[in-house]
Amino acid sequence: MVSLMETDYDGTGKTLFPEPDTVLDVRDAFGIDVDWQVPAFSLADERVPEKDDSYVFDPDTTLAILAGFAHNRRVMVQGYHGTGKSTHIEQVAARLKWPSVRVNLDAHISRIDLVGRDAIVLKDGLQVTEFKEGILPWALQHAVALTFDEYDAGRPDVMFVIQRVLEASGALTLLDQNKVITPNKFFRLFATTNTVGLGDTSGLYHGTQAINQAQMDRWNIVVALNYLEPEVEQKIVKSKSPETDDKTIADMVKVADLTRQGFMNGDISTVMSPRTVMTWAQNAEIFKSIGFAFRLSFLNKCDESERVIVGEYYQRVFDEDLPSGAGKMT
Repeated sequence: MVSLMETDYDGTGKTLFPEPDTVLDVRDAFGIDVDWQVPAFSLADERVPEKDDSYVFDPDTTLAILAGFAHNRRVMVQGYHGTGKSTHIEQVAARLKWPSVRVNLDAHISRIDLVGRDAIVLKDGLQVTEFKEGILPWALQHAVALTFDEYDAGRPDVMFVIQRVLEASGALTLLDQNKVITPNKFFRLFATTNTVGLGDTSGLYHGTQAINQAQMDRWNIVVALNYLEPEVEQKIVKSKSPETDDKTIADMVKVADLTRQGFMNGDISTVMSPRTVMTWAQNAEIFKSIGFAFRLSFLNKCDESERVIVGEYYQRVFDEDLPSGAGKMT
């Protein structure tokens, strides 16, 4: 396998980054009743996300993401924590076999990380200074889907770098190199965000920033992704834990819904995602205790001051107090 930043060609001169060479029928692949065919790759490389055959697609979000791939639209997926925003983009890419890269825009990501920097390298036994491209110029030049996670948490200097490439034909100028990079026609750009560019108006997402409205205008499509309907989530959990009975799974999802309502109301700061519910069900099969598995899968991740509230959610649904330890398993 070739590493992310290695040469674009193998020993025979064949490109390691081919362009889409087939199409995918949306109705057949995603079960959405539209007459769309989206460019796709016939072969997957190591950058293509792993396909989850049990994944359930939200139709509106799926169409928005597919429009990004098919028509080179800049797509932002907004929603609460745990709704599966990043996973949704990845699972669409997996079916298109489209190489994808995710970058989390936390406070440690700087302009230099995105654009590149001078580095000291050895050439012919001598130390020389050479410019090493960052992830943004590299991705721009290839048929790659680049996703910025936690987009509304990005530093201002980083956001202004990204603004340059938000136009469909937006070129990136590397001032230090006197070089202008023109995007590959199959480069795609996505973002996930908890807010819609207005900052943390709800008090739920400390550390998020208000996004420059000139930049927000450059995102062609903004779609909101909410939590799954309980019946859909139950089916997904059942597919991962077939030995767990339907009533127990339904109650697990009820507890998860209570944590989400509590999170949105500001009562707790940690929320159960569908992935956490799956983990809970799988752990319950291992420990043979719903309550003890809940403690290990979710409760211990919560702030200590909020565990009483979370325990009440569990007690309200299962009509029993949480066991205090493994000795309470049945």
